[in-house]
Amino acid sequence: MKISLLCTLTLLLFSTCTENKPAPYRKITGMTQGTTYHITYEDKIDQDFTVSVDSILKILDLTFSAYIPNSIVSRINRNDSTVLLNDMFIEVFNKSLEINKETNGALDLTVGPLVNAWGFGPEKKVKMDSTKIDSLLQYVGMQKVRISGQKLVKDLPGIKIDVNSIAQGYSVDVLYRYFEQMGIKNFMVEIGGEVRTKGKNPKGDKWRIGVDKPSDGESIPGQNLQTVIFLDNKAITTSGNYRKYFEENGRKYSHIIDPHTGYPYKNNLLSVTIIAKDALTADGYDTPLMVLGLEGAQAVLDRHPELAAYMIYSDQYGQYQVKFTKGIEFDKEN
Repeated sequence: MKISLLCTLTLLLFSTCTENKPAPYRKITGMTQGTTYHITYEDKIDQDFTVSVDSILKILDLTFSAYIPNSIVSRINRNDSTVLLNDMFIEVFNKSLEINKETNGALDLTVGPLVNAWGFGPEKKVKMDSTKIDSLLQYVGMQKVRISGQKLVKDLPGIKIDVNSIAQGYSVDVLYRYFEQMGIKNFMVEIGGEVRTKGKNPKGDKWRIGVDKPSDGESIPGQNLQTVIFLDNKAITTSGNYRKYFEENGRKYSHIIDPHTGYPYKNNLLSVTIIAKDALTADGYDTPLMVLGLEGAQAVLDRHPELAAYMIYSDQYGQYQVKFTKGIEFDKEN
């Protein structure tokens, strides 16, 4: 009887300690879409989701990558009449249409020919001048493409789709949905600096997300921070001119193309960080706001109070200046 009672008490004590013990946080890291990804999550039964994450990322690549010959985007771009759209492509396309209208065309998925010609896509850079740009602008404009059933209809065969300005944010959302479906309550998903969080971090606090200084050549997210922002069940993404660019004849050419002019954008905005309910929305707005410039970006933000923004720009003396909206909680200890 004494032995049985002792065993029962021991089991009860072990059970109580196990229930009160904080669940472990796992990390998954790797490479995808030409950049790194990091996922941190709490799981009481310590499951490893690496294989599932890799499978999801492969499906996303087979949808959006212009560097994979048999992806949906690649097949669209070479006018494969047999290609059928999946739900992922349709969701991104429809959101892009919405943001295209809200930003007066500053977000445009049909900039593919210009992206390639400037050397920021899978094709070799060509010599660019006003004549070449005029010849490519005929293929640019979201009004020249539409979805019919499971097909993307193009007005001209030379139209090419480029989703780089929005696909990473959407990829974050897809992984976020997966972890929600698996019952995970506290986690963070990050791809190439685009982030979405839920619940608490390993310290039991809100997730702390760094915003990089827009210094030329900063290729590693988080290496040189401008500020740190608390993120509470939202997404945060950044578009900037400091990672992907080239210099020619003493002039800097950013990878961000203005769909109206055909040239890389040129204004004093250095980076735009957007906080939104999901990463597709945040990533969809950060690049077109860069194109619109400080005043144009502010006009869009005034119409969309659901978005919060942190914008870094260069003043007339070449010094960093910052403008941000309401709704951002800063970690003042950093």
